[in-house]
Amino acid sequence: MDLITLGFTGIGVLIFLIMLRVPIAVALGLVGFVGIMLVLGWPAGRNPDFARGFSAAFNYLSFEPFSFVTSFSLVAIPLFLMMGYVAFHFGFTHDGYTAARAWLSKLPGGLAIASVLGSAMFAAVSGSSMATAAAMGKLAVPEMLRYKYDKGLATGTIAAAGTLGALIPPSILMIIYGLFTELSIGKLLIAGLLPGLLSAAGYVILIIIRATINPSLAPPADHHITWTERVTSLKGVWPIIVLFILVMGGIYAGIVTATEAAAIGAAGTWALAALARKLNVEGAKLSILETVTQSAAIFAIVVGAKIFVGFIAMTGVAGYLSDIALGLDVSPIVIILALSVVYIILGTFMDPLGIMLLTLPVIIPVIDNLGYDLIWFGVIMVKLLEIGMITPPVGLNVFVLKGAIGDTVRLETIFKGVTWFLFADVIVLVILIMFPWISLVLPRSF
Repeated sequence: MDLITLGFTGIGVLIFLIMLRVPIAVALGLVGFVGIMLVLGWPAGRNPDFARGFSAAFNYLSFEPFSFVTSFSLVAIPLFLMMGYVAFHFGFTHDGYTAARAWLSKLPGGLAIASVLGSAMFAAVSGSSMATAAAMGKLAVPEMLRYKYDKGLATGTIAAAGTLGALIPPSILMIIYGLFTELSIGKLLIAGLLPGLLSAAGYVILIIIRATINPSLAPPADHHITWTERVTSLKGVWPIIVLFILVMGGIYAGIVTATEAAAIGAAGTWALAALARKLNVEGAKLSILETVTQSAAIFAIVVGAKIFVGFIAMTGVAGYLSDIALGLDVSPIVIILALSVVYIILGTFMDPLGIMLLTLPVIIPVIDNLGYDLIWFGVIMVKLLEIGMITPPVGLNVFVLKGAIGDTVRLETIFKGVTWFLFADVIVLVILIMFPWISLVLPRSF
């Protein structure tokens, strides 16, 4: 078996294992290890020596993944996660949502719009779509249902708005993308800001249109909020604004690296909680426990992906596909659109991090040789992963939201409600593909 065939066989086996619900970290690591063993233990023109291949693969396993995981840049992931969990458990997220509700509740679909903005604020301090969906699900869905909002609209809003955590900085997916492509993580984080805000605007416009056409979906609030209450509610927003300025302002000004900004953000969240006199033992325990749990899951997948990436690099599959793409008599944009379809299909049965780490070693050389900006493509990839997070039959954010709200709303109702937001996502995706400057204007001024 030649190396190219071996590489494609490995990819096929990996997808099969994932469809069997084998944990993505285990599937990546297992296929990568066996693949490396076959590559190194079955040299061309020689008889197989699997003992030699096993030894060589084990040596690779004992060095490469460890050296990657100890990368200083990777420290940003648990720090950003901690920033988000501390902000949630000490009430900053709740205060931000309360302020948005006070100012926007009189608009058509005002509570749903407030939920989108609340999700955007939580995304700005967490970097995690699943954390955003879970937190805002517990916070906003009961409130909307209390005011007789349509269950599909209420839950669909949170499931879709939760995906903003993948794009609005700091984004965990952007950090992983930067580590594997060796791009500036600071520039990648900043590149996601305008596309993230554009996505949020798309959701808001959709909600206003639907609530205006069919007011029964989002009945107006039956209580009057005074201007004094609105102004007073802004007191709860300042910690989130301060954190965002500390983190993204420091990166954009070139004062700190992304990892240093993450450390400042994590420490700043604890300090702000202390200043606001919100610190408590229970919240601290939950924040630390959830940070450790989520970080361990991400790092396990990263280690498995690093092993798989080594296997793909040895087989030459990436270069082979790149040569095919360059030899096609079609416009490069056609290849981008074809890749978009592939990513959306993968998103129907895989989690975003798994999709990214599965495809990066194969796709990035193709995109690079086509002459596209890899920062722009990073934004497009993350946007496609966002769409996958709410696409049936998996729609990871939908299941996270379902777990957060329990049996209040049926799963089918959530999927039905989120379908409307898929239309908004597709429109935003087309805009981002047609106008790359939206993604590149900020990082190019960085």
